[in-house]
Amino acid sequence: MKYYIISGEASGDLHGGNLIKQLLLLDAEADVRCWGGDLMQAAGAKLVKHYKELAFMGFAEVVKNLPTILKNIQFCKQDIETFKPDVLVLTDYPGFNLRIAEWAKQQGYKVVYYISPQVWAWKESRVKKMKLCIDKMLCILPFEKEYYQTKWNWNVDYVGHPLVEVIEEYKKKDDRVKMIDDSNKIHDSRLTAYEKKIIALLPGSRKQEIAKKLPIMLEVAASFPDYQFVVAQAPGQDDSFYEPFLQPYKNVSSVKNDTYHLLMQSTAALVTSGTATLETALFAVPEVVCYKGSNISYQIAKRLVKIKYISLVNLIMDKQVVKELIQNELTVANVKHELNELLNIPAKQKQLQQDYADLKNLLSAGGNASAKAAAIIYDFVRN
Repeated sequence: MKYYIISGEASGDLHGGNLIKQLLLLDAEADVRCWGGDLMQAAGAKLVKHYKELAFMGFAEVVKNLPTILKNIQFCKQDIETFKPDVLVLTDYPGFNLRIAEWAKQQGYKVVYYISPQVWAWKESRVKKMKLCIDKMLCILPFEKEYYQTKWNWNVDYVGHPLVEVIEEYKKKDDRVKMIDDSNKIHDSRLTAYEKKIIALLPGSRKQEIAKKLPIMLEVAASFPDYQFVVAQAPGQDDSFYEPFLQPYKNVSSVKNDTYHLLMQSTAALVTSGTATLETALFAVPEVVCYKGSNISYQIAKRLVKIKYISLVNLIMDKQVVKELIQNELTVANVKHELNELLNIPAKQKQLQQDYADLKNLLSAGGNASAKAAAIIYDFVRN
């Protein structure tokens, strides 16, 4: 059968690649054409457009690149018509994919959406249109199934979170040799095994958010001289961007393209909001969630986003598992207090590890998320 899969971001490429591997196990004759990245291509798909050509973030950048975006949408429609797939599989990336879904349904294509847009947080109005143009919705967060069923009378499938399998697979193969280096420097982009225990700092990926949060995280490091603080650099940022931040601190260094290995070795972590909070929890690393944006952006988001928590860990568990320090609460004193409790209160550590175990069980959904998603898609297309 013929599958056309569209992912527009690095995370979509990761999960799309794993989905393709599972589809090929079920359908040896599968012909897969995709928008995505290197991982989807390596999994066996014919890559049409790389997500790096599609990544426009923020309102201003979207407006500036609107002609390119519209050209991409038109090209995508033409390419689908030429390929004539048995099913169109859309992975997250709602700004683009929902437009394609609406058009594809009108043309009579079967449409599956894998990894639901986070409409429960904002833009709920999208759901009415989504119900009309999506044949199968596959969700990766457990509360989404009840949300769609209860609020929108829409029966969707919960397959579990694909990050569980990604991280478990990483743990199995991460057998690199630790090295002791008194110079406290990183060699060959690998994490040096320090004599001190490690605190991971995950300050985000964009310059603006890093500049807001990293200085606070680093100032905290000065109060914990017995620990080595290691910054996980964003792949898209140069080393030179981080140097002025890190230079004043003796017990701070950094790694690049090695975040998972860093988390494997860490005692605790300070993490900006987003998927990184969930990844940190799945590595069972105690964390403090740190968020701070411009006051205008924060006030706008506060009015638009309708959720109790900002971290995926707390949202999924529907309670405060990890401490969230948001906007004015993100101060050096508050971070020091929370980090000190994580490091020194055994009862808190025990409860956190139990909550992390419950989180993992909830996200596992009784099996491999990519395999479950592939099976649902394969059966849907055959029938």
